[in-house]
Amino acid sequence: MKRDSRLSRMLHVLVHMEQHDGAATSDTIAQMLNTNPVVVRRTMAGLREHGYVRSVKGPGGGWTLARKLDEISLGDIHRALDSPALFAMAAAVDHAGCLVEQAVNATLETAFAEAEKVLLARLDSISLADVARDFAKRARRKLARG
Repeated sequence: MKRDSRLSRMLHVLVHMEQHDGAATSDTIAQMLNTNPVVVRRTMAGLREHGYVRSVKGPGGGWTLARKLDEISLGDIHRALDSPALFAMAAAVDHAGCLVEQAVNATLETAFAEAEKVLLARLDSISLADVARDFAKRARRKLARG
């Protein structure tokens, strides 16, 4: 099963955008993510619709942050990406009439729902500024090591 890395990739892009002056073009972001600029434009358009980024067309244009990083949570970006599935696991539906399968599925569905609720709350509690601070701390340590 292919994993959905859009959340991680967009968090990466947004923190980089905050670090650089000026707008980031779709081509630049696409190179950073090793993807196609059309994919970048489509994904960033969803973030723009939610008010997290702006875009300017033409020479000197590109994407910029529309809010400060401390005003954007990881959960905000997850929702702006249409809330991709958080877990790759799912209950089996091979024998819908089997009472054991029904019991297993009910137990798993409850556990998955509870885990998702906890994870979403945690994502809402972490801002992109928190991620940027962690990046800055790692960069300082790397410089100190030489």
